[in-house]
Amino acid sequence: MGQKVNPIGFRLGIVKGWDSNWYGDKTFPEKLVEDTKIRKYIRARIPKGGISKIVVERTIKRITLTIHTARPGVVIGKGGSEVDKIKEELKAFTGKDLQINIFEIKRPELDAALVGESIAQQLKARISYRRAMKQAIASSMRVGAQGIKIKVAGRLGGAEMARTEQYKEGRIPLHTLRADIDYAISEAHTIYGKIGIKVWIFKGEVYGKRDLSPNIGMGNQGPSGGNRAPRGGNNDGPRRKRRQ
Repeated sequence: MGQKVNPIGFRLGIVKGWDSNWYGDKTFPEKLVEDTKIRKYIRARIPKGGISKIVVERTIKRITLTIHTARPGVVIGKGGSEVDKIKEELKAFTGKDLQINIFEIKRPELDAALVGESIAQQLKARISYRRAMKQAIASSMRVGAQGIKIKVAGRLGGAEMARTEQYKEGRIPLHTLRADIDYAISEAHTIYGKIGIKVWIFKGEVYGKRDLSPNIGMGNQGPSGGNRAPRGGNNDGPRRKRRQ
């Protein structure tokens, strides 16, 4: 059976929440394009920030961005200078008031986007793709993943003909909707072409009703200085409860 469904989109509303939270009505297309531009801009602006995902929440006059990153110090900058610059630039671009929160990812080995980006960086540095994949799998399983699969495709090792290779360990139940599976695609732009990297990480099964708030796990963190939340997360509960 072909595996052509995105594992995150497949689980939206069941065990996964949305990365964009707002009501669009007739302005839905404009807001959707604006969200995409904001995410592209932030990733291009801080290429070494270890950014996993950017959650966008909107009210009538304000946009709240929550940047999930493994390197909060790089994103925030010295004394908060970097995040303040980004806020002003995005404010000029969107014409709306902005608030930026920073959420630190404690275990980047369990985040598919960060694992894929790490492998991409190693491939750019001409490290063996087999070694990079096996090291990523070992580190993810060591910190508590129940299963991981990594697939790379392209001119591996500079070969003339492109091919696909994959390694996996543990369980990756893609058809089980209650399975919490993180998935991401990364690209390594090497001198002999583009190499695609796909990562699936199985973190366990979710029983009962799950809170699908976009920033679940952040705890009751209020904004610091009006720009960002304190670094790190705790398990006090979601920042805001979803309306039942």
